[in-house]
Amino acid sequence: MTLRIVIADDHPLIRGGVRMLLKDRRDLSVVAEAHSTDTLLSVLKETPADLLITDFSMPGGQASDGLGLLQRLRRDFPDLPIVVLTMMANVGVHSSMLEVGVRGLVDKASDISEVVMAIDAVSGGREYVSAAFRKGLFENPNKINYGASTQLSLREVEVLRLFASGLTVSAISERLARSIKTVSTQKTVAMLKLGLKNDYDIFVYAREHGMNA
Repeated sequence: MTLRIVIADDHPLIRGGVRMLLKDRRDLSVVAEAHSTDTLLSVLKETPADLLITDFSMPGGQASDGLGLLQRLRRDFPDLPIVVLTMMANVGVHSSMLEVGVRGLVDKASDISEVVMAIDAVSGGREYVSAAFRKGLFENPNKINYGASTQLSLREVEVLRLFASGLTVSAISERLARSIKTVSTQKTVAMLKLGLKNDYDIFVYAREHGMNA
């Protein structure tokens, strides 16, 4: 049986690298590719697939990326195994990905051959997490901790991540289907929890904690 795979990433080099990696495997077939959240959702509706390999952050689409995308994928395609490729180093976000049903978590900075290892594990009914991510998840598998006494909600994490990626509060409101007031409040509360004084502090914090990767 050939495993039908969909690849989603906004960088063509990443998609091409994964495709080349799999081309010699007769039991694996790349049946479609997507460069944004919108194209990914469209492809999955039209193309039968047995496994999805997707980036976590894919800017440019109208549909939400990140955790919002993963939650929608789980809702619309509950039986589709998902492997996420990411450079994001934030252990809290890693934990959240696994909580919403991601089966494989691969570090983009690691050897690309890890993608095959993840595919083999996930298609065999197991989970796979890159070695670079395992220690942090093992030490703190259930919480999003950013300091000794600070914990952000998933919604606050998502708002800060999108803001650090360059989106305005209005754009985040549209992408996440929340009111501008709600997004603004979540941004403000997150800043208070983290002790951030201005927007520049958000960008610095996001970069240092791998939230905008």
